[in-house]
Amino acid sequence: MPQTVMIVSGETSGELYGALLAASLKKNRPGIRVIGIGGERMREAGVELISGIASAFGLTEALSSLKAVKETFARAADALRKERPGVLVLIDYPDFNLKLAALAKKNNIRILYYVSPQVWAWRRNRIKKISRMVDRMAVILPFEEEIYRGTGLDCEFVGHPVLDEIHQIRTTSAEAKKALGLPPEKPLLSLLPGSRPHELQRLLPLMLAVIRRFRKEFGEFGFCIPLAPNTDHAAYEKILDRFRKEGALINKGESLRVLSASDLAVIASGTATLQAAFLGVPSVVVYKLFPLTFWLGKMIVQVKHISLVNILAGREVVKELLQRNAAPEKIVAELRRILSDSRYRQDMLESFGEIKAKFDGMRPSDRVADIVIDMAGWK
Repeated sequence: MPQTVMIVSGETSGELYGALLAASLKKNRPGIRVIGIGGERMREAGVELISGIASAFGLTEALSSLKAVKETFARAADALRKERPGVLVLIDYPDFNLKLAALAKKNNIRILYYVSPQVWAWRRNRIKKISRMVDRMAVILPFEEEIYRGTGLDCEFVGHPVLDEIHQIRTTSAEAKKALGLPPEKPLLSLLPGSRPHELQRLLPLMLAVIRRFRKEFGEFGFCIPLAPNTDHAAYEKILDRFRKEGALINKGESLRVLSASDLAVIASGTATLQAAFLGVPSVVVYKLFPLTFWLGKMIVQVKHISLVNILAGREVVKELLQRNAAPEKIVAELRRILSDSRYRQDMLESFGEIKAKFDGMRPSDRVADIVIDMAGWK
């Protein structure tokens, strides 16, 4: 019977980490079988998918996808019982994954939690629950290791998997533009609207308005909209066609290459903000939620900033424009400041370098693959 690992991710960023981990496992241990929940990236990395991603974010968004989440959980539970993997790797997605962890624990399956839920931002009471549930924890932000100190849980800061993807790309801005079919001499503004349906619904119209306003003032720029590989392209074809009429390139599945080619970026709060920082791309962060979801979030969340860049820096390095402040004129004003104020731009880039230095020299996916193999006792 082949040695089996099960990886469970619930959304696009976690699915990327799962794909990178699967590739490292297969490189380090040929013949290993990896099953799990994810998307196209994990499938391409050789993962046998039990189910596709079924994630949601926010109160109203969660209600609309509840049935899909329940069906996905039933498949995951069935696979756990039948396949009995040597290790179950859970990537973030706590409401789903902690329930699955309880089932795995009952069945004496070893559990690695890779990418901690954001207990530092909200629901700190989960720390004790996670510590009881899982066997080991691999965290991707430097301050997270301290959070689990004293709980008895074996927790290790392994670095951020975004760097693994950057190492794989290894490209200059000119090379990236050429690969994307963009003129190398033309500066590029990329606009990353996120991957969740509610993000695309709210941020795509905003970003279209930004392009229309920005191009009147900075006509020399080109534009690119990279979509996540799991995006239902057909669902947004009408608005994407409007982007094309504005001269924007629509790209799918190559957000990192697009950022590598970019001179500026407008980014939905999420992992892409950290990618931009690691690549040295000046940016502005935007986000919009259903008003009730945002109001509830403000009552619960215990952090001053929402961007990973600002959280890691402990101050505002990139401008965050949220809800009503995420307006075309305010976004363009921030882009104008980045372009016209050389000191402001340089301070941002220097801060990016300080943040990146905290992760330099780390190979998260390889390290986590080693942890998985050690936990399974396969060395």
